[in-house]
Amino acid sequence: MSLPTLLTQHIARRPQRIALLQHVAEQGSITRAAKAAGISYKAAWDAIDELNNLASQPLVERSTGGRGGGGARLSAEGERVLRLYQRLQGLQAQILEAAEQSSDLDLLGRLMLRTSARNQLQGEVSGLRREGRHDRVSLALGGGLEIEALITRDSTERLELALGSMVVALLKAGWVRVLGDGDLAEDGCNCLPATVEEVLADEDGSSEVRLSLGNGQTLCAFVDAQWLSARQVAPGLELRVQFHPSFVLLGVPV
Repeated sequence: MSLPTLLTQHIARRPQRIALLQHVAEQGSITRAAKAAGISYKAAWDAIDELNNLASQPLVERSTGGRGGGGARLSAEGERVLRLYQRLQGLQAQILEAAEQSSDLDLLGRLMLRTSARNQLQGEVSGLRREGRHDRVSLALGGGLEIEALITRDSTERLELALGSMVVALLKAGWVRVLGDGDLAEDGCNCLPATVEEVLADEDGSSEVRLSLGNGQTLCAFVDAQWLSARQVAPGLELRVQFHPSFVLLGVPV
């Protein structure tokens, strides 16, 4: 089975993130892998979340036991992706030699932009419905989960969206609202069940919460620390997340 197009293109654009898989395989811990890669623990998990969300199956799995009471390891799919990356490294020199001039590489870099959106979810267009000047796009994320995006009709045409199109849904962490027991979801919003994986406290009184969806994909959200404390939010707690369809940005492979 070949890798999804979106993940394959990510490998080509962001080799340093794939290289992180090698450190995970060698170190057996996200903390030690981040140190070996010269990045923060948070940056390492951001990279792994992005890779897991773009892949058809999680590439990195948490493990229990061992030194420090737990760690992380590559899944079978992660090991396969790592082998692919190692083969791509062997081709890198040939690609550089094939460029007719140095400006060619700069051009390619401009055409393949990075994004500031923390959350990137891969999905398949399962529905298209016109609503005035906008189109409501339904996305099947896998595992029975579905979200909607509200974009202009021009955007639908420019992205050449159709049923079955594979897209990446981009969502900033600040646009994701975490709901506890008794909190009502707003009408018209996407609302998904999620499980808390980790809570990272910031000095400014806010916290970042990493949440796992039922299909293996993850979301990050910024939440007030007092809200978390009042509800005793901790890893393993089941919550809900919501975000408006107009906050969902869509991207397609180029």
